[in-house]
Amino acid sequence: MELTGTVRHLILDFLIRSHADDRKTPLEQPPIGRDADSLLSLFAVLADSTLNESPGRITLLENVLNFSELGLAEPVLRAVSAAGYETPTPIQAQAIPLVISGCDLLGVAQTGTGKTAAFALPILHRLLQSNSTRPAQGRGDRRKIRVLVLSPTRELAVQISESFATYGQGSGLRQLVVFGGVSQYHQVKELRAGVDILVATPGRLLDLREQGFIDLSHVEVLVLDEADRMLDMGFLNSVRRIVADVPKERQTLFFSATMPNDVRQLADSMLCHPQRVEITPVATTAERVQQSVYFVEKPNKVRLLRHLLRQEGVTRTLVFTKTKHGADKVVRMLEDSNFSADAIHANRSQSQRQRALTNFKSGRTSVLVATDIASRGIDVDSITHVINYDLPLEIDNYVHRIGRTARAGASGIAISFCSPEERGLLTSIERLIRQRLEQRHDLPAFAAEPSRQAHATGHADDRRATRGNDSQPQTAAVIQPRRAFSLNAPPANHSARRPNSAPRRPATPNGEFSGPPSRGPKRPRRFGKPNGFASSGR
Repeated sequence: MELTGTVRHLILDFLIRSHADDRKTPLEQPPIGRDADSLLSLFAVLADSTLNESPGRITLLENVLNFSELGLAEPVLRAVSAAGYETPTPIQAQAIPLVISGCDLLGVAQTGTGKTAAFALPILHRLLQSNSTRPAQGRGDRRKIRVLVLSPTRELAVQISESFATYGQGSGLRQLVVFGGVSQYHQVKELRAGVDILVATPGRLLDLREQGFIDLSHVEVLVLDEADRMLDMGFLNSVRRIVADVPKERQTLFFSATMPNDVRQLADSMLCHPQRVEITPVATTAERVQQSVYFVEKPNKVRLLRHLLRQEGVTRTLVFTKTKHGADKVVRMLEDSNFSADAIHANRSQSQRQRALTNFKSGRTSVLVATDIASRGIDVDSITHVINYDLPLEIDNYVHRIGRTARAGASGIAISFCSPEERGLLTSIERLIRQRLEQRHDLPAFAAEPSRQAHATGHADDRRATRGNDSQPQTAAVIQPRRAFSLNAPPANHSARRPNSAPRRPATPNGEFSGPPSRGPKRPRRFGKPNGFASSGR
């Protein structure tokens, strides 16, 4: 769609006015009103775009063909090309021009759509542009933290840091990732040397800040990635404390896969006239993921898992369990069947978790069993299958679990195991994703398949119906005696305290004693005065 110069002017005027902040002076405004290069790069993208009906939102009508059309700096483009990326994803095509222009951004997109590059690339562009106009630092001047990226988990923080290192190769910018579970010695050493970009988890960041190793007074860009997950893990108060230490004159980028009310309230308190980029409706699954469900009894889940892992085409599988103990148990049972498997959950140390991820990425381990800690932020190429061994208690995690496959335009398969007690969770998941999962019928012989209707009515009704069936013979309900009596066989000795030499009372076939108990020899004392050794205290 070709836009006239007047329409372009109106669009830019709309962006400037929507981003204007009464607290800022004209000289403190973001570069959208002063940087001619940013305006020109924004023109190139807006030429094929139009405004949505809702204010503050821009939606591209045609995909951008390559990254060179987004106005990124030449070093960033070279790094992107060296990494093998040519065509931006929809979230990248829409978010990158807005971030370059200096707007606050609220991005909503499902996992696996390239959200990390959507904020990493324009941030690197901004730092390179500002470095070209900033006076050179002296040898004694230490670099200040200018970009702060918050991540809910260690694995996601490592992934974001690796992305900045890949895209910023040759830029001369320093970046560091800090997280808990490991010694802070090397992290403090890097902080003292100075960094430009800091990727951190909230807990370790606050710990280092309280010790005086981190200064957030020079932060220019604040990024919250996977904000909904951060709130689910209880980091709300920590995030508010961190935001309070960051300067108010900043650019804030807020990314989330879902947008519940508490996340929306946090975004409203942090963002200033943000532009909203929403690629797909909230809580929708990737189109290239083939989803299905097996109705199987809980004891047969591990046998069904072994059966599926032996199928052709199952090369790299991510298995999700409900508990940490369950993950370890599944790994032990798979190893007993000669499968190369490893587990990742919160009870494992950071070195163990990182080693498990490295082996899974390199192919040494074909099966990775994880809890929901890995349902976000684990970017592993060529995951062919995601198996929900247990359905998630938080139904939103289903979308993030299956988002581990079918990444970067690939296809994948997501299989769920549903036991009778998980039928309610399955119904909630189907209501959330607005589709009904395909029921698989190719169960092996060991797992008798209960129907979807049987799961819906419940097995308790089936048992009540069985008890009330008059066609069954009534003799089947007669309780047999625990042991049969014989006229010739003496009854068993039930008294553990009666000596074997004591005479036994005769018993009838019904088990009733026929006469009064006989007075045998005196029973030995088991309790009473202690012996000589006990009385002497030895």
